[in-house]
Amino acid sequence: MKKLRLAIYFMLLVMALGLSLHQMAVYAEGEGKQVYVIPVENTVERGMTAFLERTTSEAIEAGADHIIFEIDTPGGRVDAAGAIGELFQDLEVPNTAFVTSQAYSAGSYIALNADQIYMKQQATMGASGVINADGTAADKKAQSAWISSMVAAAEANNRDPIYARAMADSSVDLPEYGAPEGEFLTLGPTAAVEVGYAEGIVRHRVELLSELGLSDATIVETSPTPAENFARFLTDPVVIPILLSIASIGLVVELYSPGFGIPGIMGVLALVLFFYGHIIAGLAGYEAIILLIIGIGLIVTEFFVASGILGIIGIVAVFASLMLSSADMGQMALSLGIAIIATIVVAVILFKTIGTGERGLFKRIILNDSTSSERGYVSSATRLELIGLEGEALTPLRPSGTALFDEERLDVVTEGSYINANQRVKIVRTEGSRIVVRVIKNEEENV
Repeated sequence: MKKLRLAIYFMLLVMALGLSLHQMAVYAEGEGKQVYVIPVENTVERGMTAFLERTTSEAIEAGADHIIFEIDTPGGRVDAAGAIGELFQDLEVPNTAFVTSQAYSAGSYIALNADQIYMKQQATMGASGVINADGTAADKKAQSAWISSMVAAAEANNRDPIYARAMADSSVDLPEYGAPEGEFLTLGPTAAVEVGYAEGIVRHRVELLSELGLSDATIVETSPTPAENFARFLTDPVVIPILLSIASIGLVVELYSPGFGIPGIMGVLALVLFFYGHIIAGLAGYEAIILLIIGIGLIVTEFFVASGILGIIGIVAVFASLMLSSADMGQMALSLGIAIIATIVVAVILFKTIGTGERGLFKRIILNDSTSSERGYVSSATRLELIGLEGEALTPLRPSGTALFDEERLDVVTEGSYINANQRVKIVRTEGSRIVVRVIKNEEENV
């Protein structure tokens, strides 16, 4: 019996030891760990920056053990990519860029700032030449700065910088990778692994987690909120000039419309959407909103005070609020220019077709009514037929009073002299309702 008990104890000890080893192995593969998956999708702009700042902060606060950035973007704004690159560089949590489809232009720069890169079998990365908003090549200064940023991102993670340079500089000659001189480098997954720009090729996220040793980790998927998605749309470089044009045109059209109607509502709504998107994206602060309110208040006051100075200050304040809400002064200046040109064209058309006379706010600013006889207005009748009539002053004329002419009592006024009652007077002229008389002297009576 004693030997049996010892055998049972030994078996239990072996089972416990095996279970412990199994638990240790499972933990080593990721059990008990937490992985945040953050998408980096669509156009790279400041709204994406705000989203990544929020989600990475949440991951850090939650104690995430690893962050996977799933990248699928055609690129976007250089300033937004730079801000995201800085965000990646400051991350203390291990992170991986997982290129699921494409990481072009700004997308390739973002991927190069991650600790490691994995790619799907059909994914590509590169083609990172910097261009202007109109699609033309940027100036040499901007290109040089961007190439330096690409090279620095590669070197920061011990990658050969020649390939990062070739992605952004078409003068680099790499024909063996499909990028002869004059073409930007784009790497497929096999080439990326070969040159050390990707740690591996995986078919899906599950395989990636296995490669990272995180198969049993808890996955936390993140996504932009509806407000963030809307803000990203509103801060798109193409949408901004459209919003500003609608705002300015709507307010101008409202001047030609009676009351406050649809054009004014559209203009105000476009302006509200512009600032809403920029506030959510973290671009506009309270100082911009305060400047906008002050500017609009001064412009409205100008309609009633008509000083000129208040209106100019108000316009400057509105423009300043718009410029403060932008991360790129040049882009905002271009958007404002487009809006101003569109507004001038619409204003000229409205002025020629509608005018300023009968409708809208101008009706309350400009006096257009006239008291013409054609519209039924008649001034006091001028009685020219009375000139030359003689009569008698019924009251003293000092210089005004009453006189009798052919049995008609009339209110009269002298040329300035005093005339006693019962004296003979003569009408010398009439001016509207004013009848001027003069005393008749004895010599005049004998003529």
